[in-house]
Amino acid sequence: MHLIGSTIFETIDYWANTLTNPTWLFPISIVLLILSLRYAHVWTRPPIAIGIGVFLAALVAYSCMDWPGVDHSQFRESITKADNLPIIIILTLLYITYWISLRKASLNDARIAQGKPPLEASEKSRKVLVWPDLVYTELIAMVVCTAILILWSVAVPAPIEEPANIARTPNPSKAPWYFLGLQELLVYFDPWLAGVVLPGLIMVGLIAIPYVDRNPKGNGYYTLRERKMAIFVFLFGFLILWVLQVFLGTFLRGPGWNFFGVYEYWDHNKIEPLENIDISEIFYVNILGGYEPDSVWVRELPGIALVIIYMTVLPLVIARTVGKKMFRELGAIRFGIVVNLALIMAAVPLKMVARWLFNLKYVVNLDIPEINLNI
Repeated sequence: MHLIGSTIFETIDYWANTLTNPTWLFPISIVLLILSLRYAHVWTRPPIAIGIGVFLAALVAYSCMDWPGVDHSQFRESITKADNLPIIIILTLLYITYWISLRKASLNDARIAQGKPPLEASEKSRKVLVWPDLVYTELIAMVVCTAILILWSVAVPAPIEEPANIARTPNPSKAPWYFLGLQELLVYFDPWLAGVVLPGLIMVGLIAIPYVDRNPKGNGYYTLRERKMAIFVFLFGFLILWVLQVFLGTFLRGPGWNFFGVYEYWDHNKIEPLENIDISEIFYVNILGGYEPDSVWVRELPGIALVIIYMTVLPLVIARTVGKKMFRELGAIRFGIVVNLALIMAAVPLKMVARWLFNLKYVVNLDIPEINLNI
């Protein structure tokens, strides 16, 4: 029984294109992240992990071939593009390293629960000499990497295009893969916020980790059960807010910077009308049924109040409810830093979802000569 399409292949493609729409892909990715951590002791077992890897490889093989009623030429073009090969390699290595780290963490958690020391502590000696151990390892790594780069440069043509021409720009015009996450943020935030403030806060947060997180558990050994919240926050920021953004910008962003399904043809004539809406319009027009005030400050008062409540009142509520234990352990100052950084990180996907669902452009739109504060 086929819900959509006359063949099973059309049905598979329909649901694949539907579920890779960001409004579905984003929550599904978060759920998969939570499940991968919750049941790490199950899926990291070698037979299951290998089975998942084989399934993913088979899925890629299916996606690279045409089947009755479906055309996967667009996917083949995207996945075999020279610019995208590093991303394919990184995603593959990411799955392997993710499995290794969670597997070791699961084994250590089981040993700790039995009263045994972690695997790292049970080794007879942790001493590694610079000579010859480290030098030999580095030498072998250098030789292997050099050989890989030579083979890569010979087998894959360099993706060099024609000289820059202002009369003929690529569509879509994309940044290098390592900047695609940043380019994706520019869709939802102004350049000063997406290109300066948010990356700056990432660096500030990384710098602050040793000062706000003094929990000695997990130092020098893999563990998941002892550091659940810290690991989840880090993986959410890395996998969801960065790796997933790179995936979106690479494989799902097409001409006109529109979203396309993973198997959908990139139509250069596709136009999606967007009716941008701000919080001020939602409050004064949709809720109150009136008109937006002429005064900029009065108009943006609901958005300003929302931001203040989000960044000041909500941390207090968290400290009195779900974060009561963390507040006692960290103290007021460190707790405030951690919660505010976490709220800013959570604001990014919230704004993205609001953009996808409601075309929300600005929470605060103070675009006046003296102040250019658009959030």
